[in-house]
Amino acid sequence: MRERQRRRGGRRPPDPFVGGHRTLRAALRPVTEALGARRRLAWLNEAGMRIGTTLDLQDTARELADFTVPELADGCAVDLLDSVLRFQEGDRFRGPGALELRAMAVSQIEGLHLAPDPVGELSVHTADRLGQTCLTSRKPVLLTRMTRADHAAVAPSAEAADLMHRARVHAYLAVPLIARGVLLGLVDFIRTGSRAPFTRADVALAMELASKAALYIDNARLYGREREHVVTLQRALLPRTSPSTPGLDVSSCYVPAADPAAVGGDWFDVVALPSGRTALMVGDVMGRGLAAAATMGRLRTVARTLMALDIAPERLLARLDLAARDLEEDQVATCLCAVHDPYDGTFRIASAGHPPPLLTGPDGTTSFVDVPAGAPLGTGVIPYDPVDCPMPVRGRLTLYTDGLIRSRTAGLDTQLERLRRAVGDGVPEDGTVCRAITERVGGDRADDAIVLVAAARPLGPEGDVFVRSLPPDGTAAGQARAAVREQLEKWGLQDLVDTTELVVSELVGNALRYGNAPGELRLLRHERLSVEVSDTGPDLPQIQHADVSDESGRGLQLINMLCRRWGSCRTPAGKVVWAEQDLPTRGGSVPPVR
Repeated sequence: MRERQRRRGGRRPPDPFVGGHRTLRAALRPVTEALGARRRLAWLNEAGMRIGTTLDLQDTARELADFTVPELADGCAVDLLDSVLRFQEGDRFRGPGALELRAMAVSQIEGLHLAPDPVGELSVHTADRLGQTCLTSRKPVLLTRMTRADHAAVAPSAEAADLMHRARVHAYLAVPLIARGVLLGLVDFIRTGSRAPFTRADVALAMELASKAALYIDNARLYGREREHVVTLQRALLPRTSPSTPGLDVSSCYVPAADPAAVGGDWFDVVALPSGRTALMVGDVMGRGLAAAATMGRLRTVARTLMALDIAPERLLARLDLAARDLEEDQVATCLCAVHDPYDGTFRIASAGHPPPLLTGPDGTTSFVDVPAGAPLGTGVIPYDPVDCPMPVRGRLTLYTDGLIRSRTAGLDTQLERLRRAVGDGVPEDGTVCRAITERVGGDRADDAIVLVAAARPLGPEGDVFVRSLPPDGTAAGQARAAVREQLEKWGLQDLVDTTELVVSELVGNALRYGNAPGELRLLRHERLSVEVSDTGPDLPQIQHADVSDESGRGLQLINMLCRRWGSCRTPAGKVVWAEQDLPTRGGSVPPVR
């Protein structure tokens, strides 16, 4: 047999059991490697399900650290470049200088007590740190047998290096996090005790995991950047402070949505009107993102300009509807406008498809104001019907956007009732009232929200307002001058008597000549002295260009020179013409008109 095989040139197949265990291991090695590769592939697939479950950067980093312990390492730390977190990407991170990293997540096996950089704090990696070697080279760094010097090159401090030595940390692996060509940071792995050091297969596995996790981290980073940009634009377009308003304390807050795709479009405004009145407005563009925020800014600018002209809420919404239809974005918006008059204690409210406001009495009872809901701005369905709402002293009017009551889990009626209870008795009366309301309503808001609260208060113990009816004849001017002189002396404003008498004489004279006789004289002392005269005439006054030979037409020119500002507005009964002067300084002089 052997001779026949020799003559044929054949060779006997090797016996796997001949030669002992070495031959057996050599025969089973391909099967073992296949099983190991399959297990690593399954582990990486599991990473895709357990890492990046949210678009929160901190959560994503923590999921990466927790996933690797203890399967791959006994300890793991995720650090990101602080410059990248501030969206300053670029190849300059390859430089030899010190790098600033932000600790994002740390995970350790039970019983392991080390001192890595605290999560959230900034650490500086100098040239003697192995982490910087990994970052500058963009390649993994592997140590299979660590010495005390290696511990010092890895740990953030001498105390941390001593803890690593006591814990018998003998293997270290640093892998860079790179996504879309951008260096994000690095991941540190350690092994302790009797566990085998990292192998080249572990390095390849860690690199594959880091490549997959870096995409999730970068998605969360870009998601946060988009949200920051939209929120920054949104906040920049909203008013930063509220003007001082007589008889009204106004508080506001803006709460952006967690989802950047849901941010943008909500706005509010507070405008001080003549005669101590205050205009409040909230609105919501039916859109999201940067486009909605930009549209919101344009609509708010138009609305503020119209409010400064002292236009009634219903007429303001009608003109704002025309402006919304002219926008190229072809977007619509809801809006609610309310004008407060501190003299008669009322709000005049008009709505363009906006949720109704809430009125809270001094005893804490709260109810929704029945405002006719007009069509949203931009739809072309006008007019808008206003409603006059009495506002008791110590009462509150709460305006809001629908993001406050929108929820994924609760119905609209449930959220409205929750809001009604939240606005009721027990809320703080300081500037935190709006924040307290949003916290009380709670829920999983899927949209940004605005809350605007106006609390009525008395005008003042010294009588900051003076009102007197004038006769419809030629004696009105003399009575108005006498009333002005008497009241200003009571207020200690003797320096303004002469100017104010001249102003009120011109206002009453115009009312007699062009306005069917004067109706009422009002004086308001707040940050300025306001004088107004009402009449029933339909035409608003305008400054005329009077020639040298003309005997009339210079009254409003004189008022324009003597007063800080003046204007007129229509009322249901006619119109009101007003003028404002600066109050004297403490030294007794009157500031110049600017």
